Amino acid sequence: METTQAAGAISGNVLFYTSPEPLSREQHAKLALVHKDKPYSFAIAGTAVPVAVTEFAPSALSYPIIFAGDERVPLAVMGLNNGENLFVQADGGFEPGAYIPAYIRRYPFVLANDDAQDRMIVCIDRASDLLSEAGETRLFDDKGEPTEYTQNCIKFCDDFETERRRTDSFVQLLKDNDLFELKRATFTPQNADGSAGETQTVAEYYGVSEEKLNALSAEKTKELQASGALAQIYAHLVSLVGWDRLIAIAMTRQQQAAGTLN
Repeated sequence: METTQAAGAISGNVLFYTSPEPLSREQHAKLALVHKDKPYSFAIAGTAVPVAVTEFAPSALSYPIIFAGDERVPLAVMGLNNGENLFVQADGGFEPGAYIPAYIRRYPFVLANDDAQDRMIVCIDRASDLLSEAGETRLFDDKGEPTEYTQNCIKFCDDFETERRRTDSFVQLLKDNDLFELKRATFTPQNADGSAGETQTVAEYYGVSEEKLNALSAEKTKELQASGALAQIYAHLVSLVGWDRLIAIAMTRQQQAAGTLN
């Protein structure tokens, strides 16, 4: 993919990217990646992060997977409050053992729409502290060609776009079969005397209805199974157990914070 781009209008508001610029050998010839053992500070406020359908299984081990908005975008939920990510630590580390979505791993690279030429172009977040002229791994070599690192990042973005389109098709399949319903994640606190408190709604979101899924004809179910969609649906349903894990982590953090204050 061409990396030297004419300046054009980039459309879209992309989570984590505050200053996206088309990757250019002229403008970014001296830029290099800054190596960090804990590079994920940029995601510390990412409450919910997009995931591709092929990531449902590994994501389900760590997060609830929900569908959001009219487009029913699949998201891995990483926090209970806006601007909170319970899996990214203050020093930029990621919770050990938790799956890191490709959306996070591709940063600071991204594909964006170039409205002037109606195509996708490779961009970087120029505001990222992972890019600097004092970094260790250059984006371009002395001849102005993308280094192996940059080529790998561009391929990763291309592959991500392919998976995004596959995910769009999966979501459309769920829509076509009318499988979505509004769901609620709830939490019942425990009172000081050990009795159950009043149940609270933690989140409202779209998910697959098990009732609608079970009502599908045998032929339609077989089609979903043959396409691989059924396995991804079940991965989503299994992931919803993760709400309890999120709530437990959040409560532990609150208790730790209260202990620190006291």
